[in-house]
Amino acid sequence: MSNMQKGLAEFIGTFWLVFGGCGSAVIAAGFPDLGIGFLGVALAFGLTVVTMVYAIGHISGGHLNPAVTVGLWAGGRFDARDIPLYVIAQVLGAIVAAWLLYYIAQGSPGFDIANGLAANGFDAGSPGGYDIWSALIIEIVLTAGFVWVIMGSTDGRAPAGFAPLAIGLALTLIHLISIPVTNTSVNPARSTGPALVVGGLAFQQLWLFWVAPLIGGSVGGWLYRTVGADAFPKPNIEGD
Repeated sequence: MSNMQKGLAEFIGTFWLVFGGCGSAVIAAGFPDLGIGFLGVALAFGLTVVTMVYAIGHISGGHLNPAVTVGLWAGGRFDARDIPLYVIAQVLGAIVAAWLLYYIAQGSPGFDIANGLAANGFDAGSPGGYDIWSALIIEIVLTAGFVWVIMGSTDGRAPAGFAPLAIGLALTLIHLISIPVTNTSVNPARSTGPALVVGGLAFQQLWLFWVAPLIGGSVGGWLYRTVGADAFPKPNIEGD
């Protein structure tokens, strides 16, 4: 696959993740009394990953997340030269999705941008009021676990064809754990799109949702490379 194809695939995939996941939180989570709630939002994020990794995994690998890209590099599965291409495509996809979601959401008379756009945060920006240390730790740990699942499920020794399901279910679990703490990031691109639209506190706190997931992703990739080392056959969802 060419770099253009890979970049466009990551752009589209990350757009789908942010539009679908954040869209479920902004539009459907509390509508009006029969909303989908935390469980529905968690499932929505997981479903975006399942569907898009099946759709583009054979093109770009279906990273959809700078922390995953860096984590796969730390795990010996990705070339450092391609990191900028992937990260730029992912962030742009997230930004376009967030702006489009904002345009749609403001069509409702009850929408208020002050309530956020599923932005991530801590302290006053946290749904449950969790402090910076709680946010930092949970984002590191959950991103490390997410990359660990990705590394393991795409290992050439793992059962073929099931990786997208494992990855999507892992992201669903991650959201079920951490929505009250940070609104769940584990993905710097996913955090960047809404933060740029909302501004204010969400933008001020955006740094944590780059630092923590990148640390966690690197740790997860390195741990799997160390613990699961066995010549690392080619991952079964990476694009050629």
